[in-house]
Amino acid sequence: MLYYLFEYLEKEFQFPGASLFGFITFRAAAAIIFSLLISTIFGKRIIRFLQKKQMGETIRDLGLAGQAEKAGTPTMGGIIIILATLLPVLLLARLDNIYIILLIVTTIWMGIIGFLDDYIKKFKNDKEGLKGRFKVLGQVGLGLIIGATLYFHDDVTIKEKLSIEQQQELILKDANIAPSKLFKEEAKSTKTTIPFVKGNEFDYAKLITWINPSLEKYAFVIFILVSIFIVTAVSNGANLTDGIDGLAAGTSAIIVLTLGIFAWVSGNIIFSDYLNIMYIPRVEEITIYIAAFVGALIGFLWYNTFPAQVFMGDTGSLTIGGIIAVIAIAVRKEWLIPVLCGIFLAENLSVMMQVSWFKYTKKKYGEGRRIFKMSPLHHHYQKSGYHESKIVTRFWIIGILLAIISIVTLKIR
Repeated sequence: MLYYLFEYLEKEFQFPGASLFGFITFRAAAAIIFSLLISTIFGKRIIRFLQKKQMGETIRDLGLAGQAEKAGTPTMGGIIIILATLLPVLLLARLDNIYIILLIVTTIWMGIIGFLDDYIKKFKNDKEGLKGRFKVLGQVGLGLIIGATLYFHDDVTIKEKLSIEQQQELILKDANIAPSKLFKEEAKSTKTTIPFVKGNEFDYAKLITWINPSLEKYAFVIFILVSIFIVTAVSNGANLTDGIDGLAAGTSAIIVLTLGIFAWVSGNIIFSDYLNIMYIPRVEEITIYIAAFVGALIGFLWYNTFPAQVFMGDTGSLTIGGIIAVIAIAVRKEWLIPVLCGIFLAENLSVMMQVSWFKYTKKKYGEGRRIFKMSPLHHHYQKSGYHESKIVTRFWIIGILLAIISIVTLKIR
């Protein structure tokens, strides 16, 4: 809203300083400051409200150290993250940008699913919460919306570079040629970024056009299925990671900040040209959303680090996972997720391995056996005697290392 107000003031009245709102960096800085203030100042009030409404967490006895002390800690703290993200975005972002619209829809959509899950757990006295099939249905529905919109919407395009010969020809004519002249016109594409392959690019259409080139028009089916898988997997991964104080919020902040770097350089034609990466027009606006989201996560950590004064609940964890998935798909970095979101992947795999091995050994030997002392993975380390603060800090360090590796893949071809 403020973007449009200051755009009008600059155009009509040459209002001093109004032009600052035209810069992504200024609005991103304002967004992260604003979201930090909202989450830290109003976060305490939201926590008191949750306490008043008796939204304390019911803790199951899992034999973990310090578990009993967590009983009664307010849950549904994801509301803090959602509000601290959406308010700066509504004020500072361009609301006609398709990527911003999709992220707002994602936040509200996944927030509602998570809220229903937490509400059922607390007020319906159902420890299972929202039935798993309804959660999956919601995740699949969101993935379908995201995939279809990104494929069919006219504003979702890429600009590919001219051939080396064409670039050289233009440079010979004008040594000071603008980088934008070295790119082709905007075009719809199913190309994405994939690390460790030639050119770091892959076209989803190739998965079916090898059968028959005419099948290219059905590439949207592949793209939508990939979107559904990514949204479902990442949101569940974030949900499983939210098991000890500060783990999910801190890990997610590292991931989102890294995606913010990708969004900024991918949406800037100068950096895209310099780094020789895919240029995605209009995607740079996501930087505003990411800045607000990072500020909200860090502000939430003020109350969520050990000993936690509030838990995010599924209201927060499912929303966080959904947002990360959509940003990754929008900036065409979804195949970096196994690296960048390695913590989420490890948590997911630990549960899958534990359950599968337990069922297999129970069927074969009559008694279920375990790979880990407990899953998800962070509970295995708790059972091994590590304090949860040490586990969280080390997971954060691993997350930073994975983020650096992800950024490095930009130039590993």
